[in-house]
Amino acid sequence: MYRIVFLISSVIILVHCSSKQKIAMLPYYNTPDFTPHFISADAATKEIPHTIAGFSCTDQSGATITQKNIEGKIHVANFFFTACGSICPKMMTNLKTTYEAFKLDTGIVFLSYSVTPWRDSVARLKNYAEHNDISLTNWHLLTGNKADIYKLARTSYFAEEDFGFSKDSSQFLHTEHILLIDQHKKIRGIYNGTLELETQQLAKDIAVLKNEGQ
Repeated sequence: MYRIVFLISSVIILVHCSSKQKIAMLPYYNTPDFTPHFISADAATKEIPHTIAGFSCTDQSGATITQKNIEGKIHVANFFFTACGSICPKMMTNLKTTYEAFKLDTGIVFLSYSVTPWRDSVARLKNYAEHNDISLTNWHLLTGNKADIYKLARTSYFAEEDFGFSKDSSQFLHTEHILLIDQHKKIRGIYNGTLELETQQLAKDIAVLKNEGQ
């Protein structure tokens, strides 16, 4: 299903009446089934109530990261754990390529939430960041309360296909999905982080959001 949504979001364009220039337009997502809504920003204010909820986590430097750190900014979110030997290494490698293109842009924040926060301490996250050459510029590897992170993943980011609100924190969270969130904390894209082509599309869509906010 996500592949279909991805293809739709990557090909839909609007034609500007006066200049006849093709302008990329990203959909809004309001529900866990990721039905795309191609509407204007003004319409989204009224028709897309879903936004990323408040949160408080600690990053690899020991700093507290909250919703204040993403106010008015584009942010990219994913879920991983440092001991993961399956999907996480490929996802984080692909995400790093996207990050490199925007690491000096203070208007973009990358948030990688640990799904094993009881194991991924600040020290462990710091070691992981250093080992993988992840800088502190605007990429935060986050640890915190397990229940809070799992709830945020499932009910705010809709990180697992078809589940939405149906799972609780007792059921392990493991997903390859990367989410793109706009300056108003609304979901604008979802990508399979294990596929290089989709993380390349993520970079293109970040650029679209940057232009949208100008």
